[in-house]
Amino acid sequence: MNPVPRRAAPTEADVIVVGSGLAGLVATCELLDAGKRVFLVDQEGAASIGGQAWWSFGGLFLVDSPEQRRLGVHDSPELARQDWFASAGFDRAEDYWPTLWADAYLDFASGEKRAWLHDLGIRFFPVVGWAERGGYTALEHGNSVPRFHIVWGTGPALLTPFITRVRQGVQAGQVSALHRHRVDELLIEDGGVVGVRGVRLADDGAERGTASSRDPVGDFELRASAVIVTSGGIGGNHDLVRAQWPTRLGTAPKKLLSGVPAHVDGRMLGISERGGARLINGDRMWHYTEGITNWDPVWAAHGIRILPGPSSLWLDATGARLPGPLFPGFDTLGSLEYILKTGHEHSWFVLTQKIIQKEFALSGSEQNPDLTGRNLPLLAKRLLPGAPGPVEAFKEKGVDFVVADTLHDLLTGI
Repeated sequence: MNPVPRRAAPTEADVIVVGSGLAGLVATCELLDAGKRVFLVDQEGAASIGGQAWWSFGGLFLVDSPEQRRLGVHDSPELARQDWFASAGFDRAEDYWPTLWADAYLDFASGEKRAWLHDLGIRFFPVVGWAERGGYTALEHGNSVPRFHIVWGTGPALLTPFITRVRQGVQAGQVSALHRHRVDELLIEDGGVVGVRGVRLADDGAERGTASSRDPVGDFELRASAVIVTSGGIGGNHDLVRAQWPTRLGTAPKKLLSGVPAHVDGRMLGISERGGARLINGDRMWHYTEGITNWDPVWAAHGIRILPGPSSLWLDATGARLPGPLFPGFDTLGSLEYILKTGHEHSWFVLTQKIIQKEFALSGSEQNPDLTGRNLPLLAKRLLPGAPGPVEAFKEKGVDFVVADTLHDLLTGI
């Protein structure tokens, strides 16, 4: 995927978009369609266009889709709203806007979203995943039906039409893609945000996902009638994660893995707040309990999530089986709360080679080269004996795997 070309830019535009991940790219495309001139600003280099989404499995939330109906899944906007609101637990005064946003997104996901994406050339794998299924009563946490639609081509394919549109905007002079521009301040005049100020960082040729330099080479100031901040991720900043850790989960683990690069640092949250933005629900964060250390890391503390399937025996560090419905893929935060209450920071999946061959998978675009590359012959190999190549590589080289021929040796290794 080619990066967005960079052009010299003036200092004023209609809108400034801070962050060139998926949200920033989509916002920029919408602005282009509205005829606006845009500054697209990001602290990383052109190689990292697309941000976290490039590394993702490309799963999208859709309601009552053709893929669901083809599989006999009965879904509806009403059922999706019941599931969403039961999982969100809107119970705070500041949940007024999140509630409205949820309703708007549910309308989008059950209405124009799939057709809009299809018109952009995005296609879906025919099997719909059942993420976060809950397992409690019908009015409690979880998805009642499968809704996890995997983009054919995973995260990179999801990004492609938006990157293409932004590149067209650059060529037409509507977009100035300002890579290696780190925003440090929102400009405020007469009570309103009128622009951004920051430093230009040295171009260091860092590859996607790897740490880039923070050496300044100059300053910049940009102005526009509106500023959109699309840079709120904190997964690469463990200090910030711990600072916002929810009290209901106790103390944060001493060891954390990162499913995202270091540049997902949450800097713009504090900068936006100092500029007058109101931040809410910082403790409502999401953490996977099935993370393992990447044996071939791209960034520091690089973690990959296991998608274990139903047959693995899930034990806590003391050897006790996690109680129902804390099964793999059912209630992520419930599982996290249980594990931490044991006084330990890890758990175990116990399984056989047969189970790992049939059920084990890994999340992320780079761990699924067949789906990411849209390679049908490689995808067909999943039907052959043996686990997928990336899974076998983790089993053989991963520090979090214990492999033994006998139960005694396995328990000794654990």
